[in-house]
Amino acid sequence: MITGSAPIDGKVLNFLKGCFCCPIVEGYGMTETCAGSFTTFANDPVIGHVGGPLQNVKVRLRDIPEMNYMHTDENPRGEVCFFGTGIMDGYFKNEEKSLEAFTNATTGQV
Repeated sequence: MITGSAPIDGKVLNFLKGCFCCPIVEGYGMTETCAGSFTTFANDPVIGHVGGPLQNVKVRLRDIPEMNYMHTDENPRGEVCFFGTGIMDGYFKNEEKSLEAFTNATTGQV
């Protein structure tokens, strides 16, 4: 079974694993990344994470100094930036929103 779209509580996930006696894969993605970008392994006994990135994406955690979010923190935090062939080019017929949302994290260019 696969779960995604929203975080699932660990107690609920453990209950479902026991109830259905099957592996449950957790996933994470966004509309802009064409759905799945991270998934757990089917046999992963640890809950509370979304696993590693899939082959179609490269991921970077970008520091946000004005919010004091740094990838070097004990619990790393920042803006999650996605790169890859599965990332959409922009919003349909909405160039303004596309320019606002899609910039190169390194250069600031679209």
